Amino acid sequence: MAQRRNPLNSEKFSCSICLDLLKDPVTTSCGHSYCMRCIKTHWDGETGKRTYSCPQCRKNFKPRPVLEKNVLLAELVEELKKTRLQAAAAAADRCYAGPKDVACDVCTGRKMKAVKKHQLVKPSNNKELSRLNIQQRIQDRQKDMKLLQQDLEAINASADEAMEDNEKMFTQMIHLIQKRHSDVKQQIKSEKETEVSRVKELQEKLEQEIRDLKRKDAELKQFSDTPDHNQFLHSYPSVSTLSESTHSSIIDIRPGRHFEDVTAAVKKLRDQLQDILRDKWTNISLAVAEVDVLLSEPEPESRDESLKYSRVVTLDPNTANRRLLLSEWNRKVTVMGREQRYPDHPDRFTERWQVLSKESLTGRCYWEVEWRGSGVVVAVAYKNICKKADLHNCGFGQNDKSWSLRCDTNSYKFFYNNTTTNVSGPQSSRIGVYLDHRAGILSFYGVSKTITLLHRVQTTFTEPIHAGVGFLNIGATAEFLKLK
Repeated sequence: MAQRRNPLNSEKFSCSICLDLLKDPVTTSCGHSYCMRCIKTHWDGETGKRTYSCPQCRKNFKPRPVLEKNVLLAELVEELKKTRLQAAAAAADRCYAGPKDVACDVCTGRKMKAVKKHQLVKPSNNKELSRLNIQQRIQDRQKDMKLLQQDLEAINASADEAMEDNEKMFTQMIHLIQKRHSDVKQQIKSEKETEVSRVKELQEKLEQEIRDLKRKDAELKQFSDTPDHNQFLHSYPSVSTLSESTHSSIIDIRPGRHFEDVTAAVKKLRDQLQDILRDKWTNISLAVAEVDVLLSEPEPESRDESLKYSRVVTLDPNTANRRLLLSEWNRKVTVMGREQRYPDHPDRFTERWQVLSKESLTGRCYWEVEWRGSGVVVAVAYKNICKKADLHNCGFGQNDKSWSLRCDTNSYKFFYNNTTTNVSGPQSSRIGVYLDHRAGILSFYGVSKTITLLHRVQTTFTEPIHAGVGFLNIGATAEFLKLK
């Protein structure tokens, strides 16, 4: 008879806010279920608004709903927990050796099933064959040494050639910028001389007109004062003849705007060059980091060794969710009760309380994050991680573009691609992160006077990495530390 499948699916009984099994489950009128504490915390963050919304479907409620525990759902969650415990116990029983199994000869007490066997061979007294084996190994190692020497020479030659080529190309770019700089200066100087000459010419004309007007005015005053009115009327037409005037200014002045357009154009070019250099520099750094070397350095075994690879990490305001306040020169982030006035930006997280670093990380890097509160997520991610999709898929660790360690008061959990791994280790308010991009190694450490490995990932990184942090509760903080 086929075994009946367990109809309970843990994903259906998980809270989409904390991603754990439901605790004291409540259900909104739109049909979505949450932990009572999670949905209350979420709605507490919307205090001040006229309506309250469902985190999944965004349905608005007015006034704030009064929620009660869903008893049937709570019973189903408890049944799922029991099923998990029974499955774990059954799996453990299958690991122990039975009457027909080969038992491990190392285990004490109840023995586990053996997974490997040693192959026994008869002892040999043939010393000559042993010497030949050693000599062959010596020859093999000597060949390896020769290959390493050839590779060392090739690395030096390639690096020297790359240095020379890059020196030429950067010199060409610098000369091009200097020439454009000189051209702009010459254009400004030439335009300045033209405009100054025009203004001075107009000044001279105005001065001459003023002199003529003053002379006519004096003559008219003289004739107006004479008692001989016949002589005044006879002389007035010749004295009063003036060029036509509109009695208004003939000068077209643009107050405050002469060469500002030039400055604005150069500033726009500078910003474009900065964007290009920032984006392209990532590719250059990645190419340098991916240089093929036969031997790689071992992972650091102490905090002092890790500090050799320390990096200063700053957060990118253009990615910060509007509930996050950045401070300490963009190294510290705090979850606020109200939204901040950040401008719209395509890189901004809109659904999750998350933020990414401004720096892209390749090679070997180490940084530390000091966290306070609960539900703080220390993460790394590709820059193109989703930022505006639904609440669930954009979370750090809920997709294949990010890896995260969630830190709570009494526990750690690791998330990747919507898979959760419980992590054990001493509680620490400081988390160290070590990245070896080329080797595909990502490690999280609890940091005090020493470092303790909490979780290690071996994978293949296909893009530069950005550090990040995320939050589940208002008031929580995280700060990327400046390491000595």
